Amino acid sequence: MEASRSPCRRPTGEAPVDQPIWKEPPMTPSLNATSRLTLLFTLVASLAACGGGDGSSANDTSQDLGNDTEATVEGDTMSVAARRKRDRKHKPTPSPIPAPTPSPTPVPTPTPTPTPTPVPTPTPTPAPTPSPTPTPTPTPAPGTINLGTGCNSFYSATAALKAGQTNDTIPTLAKPAKGAAFSEPAYQTCEVRLTDHTAEGLATFARQDYSRRQSFNADNTRVLIYSITGHWHVYDANTYQFVKTLSGPAADAEIQWHATNPDLLYYVPTNGVGMQVLELTVSSGSTRVIGNLGARLKARWPSANAAWTKSEGSPSADGRYWCLMVDNSSWGSVGVVTWDRDTDTILGYLDTNGDRPDHVSMSPSGNYCVVSGDSARGTVAYSRDFKSQRKLLAKSEHSDIALDAAGDDIYVSVDYSTNEGDVFMVNLRTGARTVLFPSYVNGTATAFHFSGKAYKKPGWVVISSYGDYGSAGKQWLHRKVMAVQLAANPKIYNLAHHRSYVGDYWAEPQASVSRDFSRVIFNSDWGKSGTDIDAYMIALPPSLVK
Repeated sequence: MEASRSPCRRPTGEAPVDQPIWKEPPMTPSLNATSRLTLLFTLVASLAACGGGDGSSANDTSQDLGNDTEATVEGDTMSVAARRKRDRKHKPTPSPIPAPTPSPTPVPTPTPTPTPTPVPTPTPTPAPTPSPTPTPTPTPAPGTINLGTGCNSFYSATAALKAGQTNDTIPTLAKPAKGAAFSEPAYQTCEVRLTDHTAEGLATFARQDYSRRQSFNADNTRVLIYSITGHWHVYDANTYQFVKTLSGPAADAEIQWHATNPDLLYYVPTNGVGMQVLELTVSSGSTRVIGNLGARLKARWPSANAAWTKSEGSPSADGRYWCLMVDNSSWGSVGVVTWDRDTDTILGYLDTNGDRPDHVSMSPSGNYCVVSGDSARGTVAYSRDFKSQRKLLAKSEHSDIALDAAGDDIYVSVDYSTNEGDVFMVNLRTGARTVLFPSYVNGTATAFHFSGKAYKKPGWVVISSYGDYGSAGKQWLHRKVMAVQLAANPKIYNLAHHRSYVGDYWAEPQASVSRDFSRVIFNSDWGKSGTDIDAYMIALPPSLVK
């Protein structure tokens, strides 16, 4: 009997889910019988932890993120395996829907409410003498990219990223203060803690949404942050200051930034119920419906109730083409559609006959709708009109869809069913599959998230790893954020150690890259089990990724 395990899935906000909450890839066949039995025992504990709670324990301290000591499976029933993400947590719907925050800086309160309301600062009485002029924030020279306060002057003209499959010690590093740039000790990249959820009055955590979601707006001046109350918040991505709480989007609203207008974003009603796509002007808070699909979907499927990607999808890189799965009021699947934002036209329909996808997404080019699932259909790339299809993987795993250097759509994922647990890519146009690197290294395994959102830097993805286990200890690909080239024998640049203990789903790093590859955002509990989680940013000149 072969031991197996894999990450739990991303939590979603839908009604009760009738699918298994754990999806288990085969463990490397090189494990001996004793190790396999021990892993099976650990899996039982993991399944229990995955069903609820934060998975923490009074003696749950075996993973020391300040050094290379590995929490091995043997003799540790609350090892990394029991601290993997807790799947299918629901994003709560805020009540009431938050109103725009009247002040750019929230005043923390001892007990955060669902809508943290800052106390307005009274207008100061003019002093007899003028106040000293504050020192301006350094700005980049004309023609250079703004990396944010503290990072604009960080890199020298000869700076280079550390490349290769290097198994580096994770240096001990105290949790940094918000807004203070610091150097990642192992890789000399510029990092900043973006949020301080406690001081900013955001209950439990302040985190970026997901690896497959673009956190930064079109010009990298704003970044989206999500909190446990179901509210969405906007921060200044250059000064790291809180800007406002959005009014309108709530919980699983699947927010997508406009591709070129930094003040616009799109979202759907919570969990897609109502079958609309809305546009929000961030500065003014005004909202308008740009796609009302309800009547058209009900004409095809009378029980249609929700249209969404189920938390993990994105439109095409230019925001024009969307792929949406359609559910009934019991969260049974009725179909999948593609929609053209510019013409408000449904381009194709796919009947699913109850075979519910895990999630769907449009490819960056807009030529393919990728439907991911664990039924016999597996993960399939359909043409926009659903008249042709190509199977990409026999099941659904963490993945994303990127552009390669030639501009082709590329599906990037991990295949735990292969002997080496291949991290791989598939060209959606040609069907060519290329192995990037093995994930089963020296009898260990790990989980990944993929971000292919660097559309202006085609040929590269960001991969973050977490939840590793196996008696051989930490390997080169564990507990880090890295840039990986989309090519055979790829270049790999090490960007940071995320230092997240991952005692809870929300603490998964889930790194996401900006369109130009100048910023990578990730989540971390900074070595503390639980949900004390904030967002961190790696800033780097895109020219270093080459």
